[in-house]
Amino acid sequence: MRFNTKVVRAGIDPDPTTGAIIPPIYQTATYVLEEVGRDKGFDYTRSANPTRQLLEENLAAIEGGKYGVCFASGMSTVDACLKLLKAGDHVVCSDDVYGGVSRLFNNILNNYDLKFTYVDTSDPNQVVKAIRPETVMLWIETPTNPLLKVTDLEAMGVIAKEHTLLYAVDSTFATPVFLRPLKYGADMVVHSTTKYLSGHNQLIGGIVITNREDIFDEMKFVQKTIGAVPSPFDCWLTLLGVKTLHLRMARHAENGQVVAEFLENHPKIAKVTYPGLPSHPQYTVAIKQMSGYSGMISFELKGGIAAGKNLMNNVKLCLLAESLGAVETMITHPATMTHVDVPKDERYARGLTDGLVRISVGIEDVEDIVADLEQALGFA
Repeated sequence: MRFNTKVVRAGIDPDPTTGAIIPPIYQTATYVLEEVGRDKGFDYTRSANPTRQLLEENLAAIEGGKYGVCFASGMSTVDACLKLLKAGDHVVCSDDVYGGVSRLFNNILNNYDLKFTYVDTSDPNQVVKAIRPETVMLWIETPTNPLLKVTDLEAMGVIAKEHTLLYAVDSTFATPVFLRPLKYGADMVVHSTTKYLSGHNQLIGGIVITNREDIFDEMKFVQKTIGAVPSPFDCWLTLLGVKTLHLRMARHAENGQVVAEFLENHPKIAKVTYPGLPSHPQYTVAIKQMSGYSGMISFELKGGIAAGKNLMNNVKLCLLAESLGAVETMITHPATMTHVDVPKDERYARGLTDGLVRISVGIEDVEDIVADLEQALGFA
């Protein structure tokens, strides 16, 4: 079964009872058992649910993995993955991770004696230098949020194998359409299903996908024990969204390239970062391991934070909103929105300045998106 067919059909058969093409929503908390000690694999929805299981199997197949475990949000998925660690363990992490991830690591998990070192993982030498005897995990985000750094996953796979590290990759921005980290040696691939996978700004969710049965067993135990599971309805909505993933991502990438080139040639823009531009620092890595570059762009205006605010306060089609990866174009100011909890000195050290703007390019007509940005830039 080829990739585009998997997106639409993997793991999903007509309902055997009615023949319904769209699977039913098993909106139930509990199940009747046939007899004591015997059931059909479902006893309580926190442990397992048929709708959730369909989604887990579908997304695992799309990612090229054997197992998927869904959680209630992208962040609960990240937290669940870190439950594989114990006090005293050390993690080497991409320095430009989503602000919610660094908040979890620095403000909560540090209290449980987990240690974190942040390095630019686009430079393998920095990763190797950061590894300690107590290092057990390599946490990669690529492309990163919001600076869109690209990490060479094959190089990271070699390092992880040499040092016997758990190798986790957050591939939310790329999606399985454009990048499948398992083939580069990743042990775990994480997605926020809130974003491109569901694609319609209607739910919160996350998933971890793996080929390792031992990791799957541990993640299922964490899922059941903690109970941070998505509702059957949210799983069903995600399944519907995934059916058009390959079509949506093609348009996101097509529009993203046009918008990035427009911004790069605009006199009020100081810098544009987009993996599909030759000016991107890791462009050669991006074209080697990615088949497309999604719709995420970050850029800096010459007028700094004041110009950025004027731009974002004057868009009409683009929506000033926190999230990303939906069919609508959304624009964000990371310093005051997605990364507001990252200390200013740390943000600046990472290159995340007050004037940085992130845009999630939607699937509207690209001429309308460009026209809106052009008129708003008149206020910048």
